[in-house]
Amino acid sequence: MPFVRPYVRSDGTPVRGHTRWAPGARREMTIFAVFGLAVLGFSNTSTADGTASQPPTPSVTYPIRFDHTTNDAPRAVPHPTVSYPIRFDTPTPRTAAPTSSVSYPIDLSALGGGR
Repeated sequence: MPFVRPYVRSDGTPVRGHTRWAPGARREMTIFAVFGLAVLGFSNTSTADGTASQPPTPSVTYPIRFDHTTNDAPRAVPHPTVSYPIRFDTPTPRTAAPTSSVSYPIDLSALGGGR
């Protein structure tokens, strides 16, 4: 929407600043509003006797639990989904951490400090 700045007409009449619709915008907005109202009108349908239709009832009971196993049935054993071996990189063995040559606890009085 263009904004028209305040100005003074040639006859001396002051005109305040205002916004103005762009050419053709009013027609486009009217078409959009009519389309929106039509969508709202058609989406709010009711049955022939004037009552609104009932929402469908869910066929699932929540929360879903998978505890239908019995002690008679053997447990499922996982099987590979591919027939060829998949090789994974083996990690390299770690080197041992160096051991400390200092015996702990350190006795500071043996160092000759005057604390």
